[in-house]
Amino acid sequence: QVQAVESGGGSVQAGGSLRLSCAVSGDTYCLAWFRQAPGKELEGVARIYPNSGDRYYAASVKGRFTISQDTAKNTMYLQMNSLKPEDTAIYYCAAGDSRRLYEFTTAYYTYWGQGTQVTVSS
Repeated sequence: QVQAVESGGGSVQAGGSLRLSCAVSGDTYCLAWFRQAPGKELEGVARIYPNSGDRYYAASVKGRFTISQDTAKNTMYLQMNSLKPEDTAIYYCAAGDSRRLYEFTTAYYTYWGQGTQVTVSS
């Protein structure tokens, strides 16, 4: 069974940076970061296919956020630079273990972390 545990959230001023980590145990086919801002729906932020290294980003974060993985540590990261107040949300890591095209379809991701708060002040 796959388990995912996030860490690294916090508060930062606009323009600052944060790095989120997600420790993932078990075999996975796709790993992703999602976020949910107050009063808004869950939004896909970035995803990576561990075997190929292919990465995809939401338009709202492309060029500012970087998803990566350290296979030796079974850990996925989200480096967030040039943060904006609109990036404020609870961030979740998610994992899927089926061989399929995932995109940001939440139902495809079977395993979810508990979430970590990111707050960006202006």
